[in-house]
Amino acid sequence: MRSLKSTQYLVIAFITTLLAACSADKKYPSKMTEVWIAMPDGIRLAADIYWPDGSHENERFPVLLEYLPYRKDESRGRNFSLYSYFLKHGYIVARVDMRGTGNSEGVTIPYEYSDIELDDGEKVIEWLSEQEWSTGSVGMFGISWGGFNSIQMAMRNPPALKAFVAVMSTEYLYQEDVHYMDGIMHTDSWMMSHDLYNSLPGAPDFVLDEDWIKNRFNIKPSVYTYMHEQRDGPFWDRASARGQYEKIKVPGYHIGGWYDAYRNSLPRMLENVAGPVKALIGPWDHDYPHNAFLEPRMEWRHEAVRWFDQWLKGEDTGILDEPDFAVFIRDYHPPDPTLEVIPGRWRLEDGWPIQRTKHEHWFLHDDHSLSTDAPPEEAVHASTYKPSMGLEGGGPTMWWGSLIPDQRPMDDLSLVYDSEVLAEPMEILGRPIARLSVSADAPRANWVVRISDVAPDGQVTQVAGAGFNGTHRNSAREPEDVVPGEEFPLNIELHFTSWVFPEGHKVRVAISNAQWPMLWPSSLPFSSTLTIGGERGALIELPVIPAGINRTPKFETPQPGPQVSGYKTLDAGNSTGYAAITKIEHDPETGEAFGLATNTGATQYPWGIARFEEEIEHRTSDANPAHTSVVGRYKVTEELEDRTLEFEQTVDFKSDENNFYLKFQRWVMIDGELFKEKTWEESIPRDFQ
Repeated sequence: MRSLKSTQYLVIAFITTLLAACSADKKYPSKMTEVWIAMPDGIRLAADIYWPDGSHENERFPVLLEYLPYRKDESRGRNFSLYSYFLKHGYIVARVDMRGTGNSEGVTIPYEYSDIELDDGEKVIEWLSEQEWSTGSVGMFGISWGGFNSIQMAMRNPPALKAFVAVMSTEYLYQEDVHYMDGIMHTDSWMMSHDLYNSLPGAPDFVLDEDWIKNRFNIKPSVYTYMHEQRDGPFWDRASARGQYEKIKVPGYHIGGWYDAYRNSLPRMLENVAGPVKALIGPWDHDYPHNAFLEPRMEWRHEAVRWFDQWLKGEDTGILDEPDFAVFIRDYHPPDPTLEVIPGRWRLEDGWPIQRTKHEHWFLHDDHSLSTDAPPEEAVHASTYKPSMGLEGGGPTMWWGSLIPDQRPMDDLSLVYDSEVLAEPMEILGRPIARLSVSADAPRANWVVRISDVAPDGQVTQVAGAGFNGTHRNSAREPEDVVPGEEFPLNIELHFTSWVFPEGHKVRVAISNAQWPMLWPSSLPFSSTLTIGGERGALIELPVIPAGINRTPKFETPQPGPQVSGYKTLDAGNSTGYAAITKIEHDPETGEAFGLATNTGATQYPWGIARFEEEIEHRTSDANPAHTSVVGRYKVTEELEDRTLEFEQTVDFKSDENNFYLKFQRWVMIDGELFKEKTWEESIPRDFQ
């Protein structure tokens, strides 16, 4: 661990050399200091304090907190560029490493959003409010983890926390985080990388001593905890606002993206939180909107400053007089994963739900058509479960987000229902609902429903989708086996979407029982049925938006942030930042389907170069889906002046009909020689997965 002096609050040094290059051409210089923040048990959290432009020793400012495990020292290039906007507008920004991560002391946090993390967070907020340079008002902000815990801290309502801005986050951990999407087991590169990064010693010294071995390297991967929590319940409730919105009293501003998988939270927060709440959703993936990969971008920090000025400075910014929800309405685009600009337009709405919404019922017909006319005669459509299908539904990143390819290969293996060619454009905005009556001849079965836009040239663009664990049909907390042959209703709420179907296009509904490798296959081969027509006939409820007054927000153009010398991206890797899988192959010897997801990256730091590489192989079998596997490898190489450190981890995750088998191996090499290794291995019963 990097050596810092042990007082509760001590400015270690003015890191003017760090920021000199990036502030030389600025009108007002900025500076950063490193501090320790002591917790009640004596553990100290490492923090960087970024000071407002032109600040003086006797000035006091409101403080914005970003609280993460993602290693502040390595993030300084990103952080100063991100924070500079807030610094210009009279805010101190504090970036704090969580306990046992980055340069903070203590044992690595056991898992995301633990009571340890949130208890520490309350103390951090209290400490920030009590410093002589603080006005006593604190705001939180962050993307992903930093947005999640901003919402969770707002549930605790610490007195000094006056407002928060949560970007690309959700308040519903069980079904919408990266462990059990739609209640179904999910694996991706997060499983491979997260615990390895948390095990790294602090930069730039990378001290590999006994404390590091005990407190980080030897700590059991958090994935084992999630594997023992396969159903909804108290473990997930502890940090989920869903179902307990009354706890949130702190004003919140929520920002989402149509190509980010956490977007469902926005309408729920607008509808259910009694306190002040605003939301904005644009055409972005898991990025901040000012520098997102997908365009059009906007300067979200301007809106954040207005929000924070209202609540932390007591200024009337006018933001409370404006409509609560700014929405980017998506126009048609082809299913092109290389797309850079999303067509559409901005519109303001008063909140959620939108009162003028027409909930239209579109019925599935025996001839595989789709219309608003209910078929009087009942029919039954059958399908055979194909576990290896579904790459196109989840896309290369394997979640309900990002740009994904043409849906036709998956549709060819699904039950498909198409409307007539539309005579006029139709806009939907909200969460479509599939109302189905189904059966399966096995006790475990999943369903997947997708809505797509069929263009005149035949290309099929996914508009919305969702999966459903059939054993959760009555409760995700108390799952029950499907009774073979018994018909039962399913109401599947698809993920939040916006889309304008153009004139001349068709609406398509596709239904299947798998979306692998995004969703872990159910264990047994089976056939399923879908009732068409009659009282129990399948339909999709579309949230159609009639034409109305189009109020358009005026957003500022993104401002480029200053760059910090010594920090440079050498290899940006995949555009999403995650290992991506682009094709599925079949092993002629085993009959298994398999796909390989890969990614690499490299960054220059003042102390050296850090590189990462990852590869993840997914395998399943149509004949025996119980035997599905994921084998992954993640490696971080630190090329330092005096040595080269290689931190590597492999994950072997397999299943049979009754159990999951999870094996982690972790090791460290110094200049090519093995220094330390550790293995964890456990079998875990399948709990209705």
